[in-house]
Amino acid sequence: MTISAALASSLAAGRSRLNARVAETRRRHPGFDTDAFATFVGGTVDGLVQAAEAVAPERVHALAMTACDLALELVAQHLVGPAARQPWLDRLWREVVPRHARLLADQPQAVLGALGNAVIQLGQWPQVRVDAWLGWMAALADEVEDLAQLRALGQLLAWRAGMAHYRRGALAAAESLPAKLALRALEAGADADWPTLRETLLANPWHGADDLPATGVQIGTFSGFGGPFAQPPELRVGDDGFLVRSADRHFLLLGDRCGAVLLPASAEEFAAASIREVSAPEARVDALGWPEGCISAFANAHTLALASPCTHAIALFPRG
Repeated sequence: MTISAALASSLAAGRSRLNARVAETRRRHPGFDTDAFATFVGGTVDGLVQAAEAVAPERVHALAMTACDLALELVAQHLVGPAARQPWLDRLWREVVPRHARLLADQPQAVLGALGNAVIQLGQWPQVRVDAWLGWMAALADEVEDLAQLRALGQLLAWRAGMAHYRRGALAAAESLPAKLALRALEAGADADWPTLRETLLANPWHGADDLPATGVQIGTFSGFGGPFAQPPELRVGDDGFLVRSADRHFLLLGDRCGAVLLPASAEEFAAASIREVSAPEARVDALGWPEGCISAFANAHTLALASPCTHAIALFPRG
């Protein structure tokens, strides 16, 4: 594999240190794939080095050494490379990080750590649209001025990608962003006012959900197929969302225009929640195509949740 002159120079200058780090990693991780590490460095890390060289050549060596140190751990833990459990970190380093070249050159450890931790966390939620998050982070990279903005943008876009429980925190973090960037991140219209939109989104989690599918936001499948529910779920109404019971497991269900998530809950929380049902709107029932006559409907201030003993899915809609 041919590598850039900048990377070759950095590797030569840091050869003794890097060889010691590789030996240490092999001791701590028997079976460490040195070929996978070399391939990742020669391809992906070289891409970062070339991006940084274009804006801050004096920072290339520090970046290269930092990236190689992180790459050792990521390869050893099967987070990047051919044996990676998920593709997201590989794609992050190739598609997103080089777009933040100047910030990367100035603070390589912080940038790689912040973005890496974010995409690893997103990848743990099967319903989150990690692919979309990567695309948005790359598309908006030119507007990010510092590390604080990078973190705030990542959090705001994580909510948009489906992390429903991030809504309040993401909108609070977005206060540190330029209004133009926050509006672009949410694809708001050019005439939108950020403070007004932010307050509206805080008050109504379904604002802007005009293009919601007729079947709503759905979550949950049979545990035998890798889902969370061993039995069709039962619902109750909580203060912030819905309490769910399936067999001996309990969850807090949160949903909004961007997606839905299931968080751990207790049997006591489920028992304390409201059991008052509402009428299931006929149009919603027809769109779902679930068997008639066995659909239960619950609602809080903004959200309607439908469940059935004939399915393992829960469907969420804006109320009204």
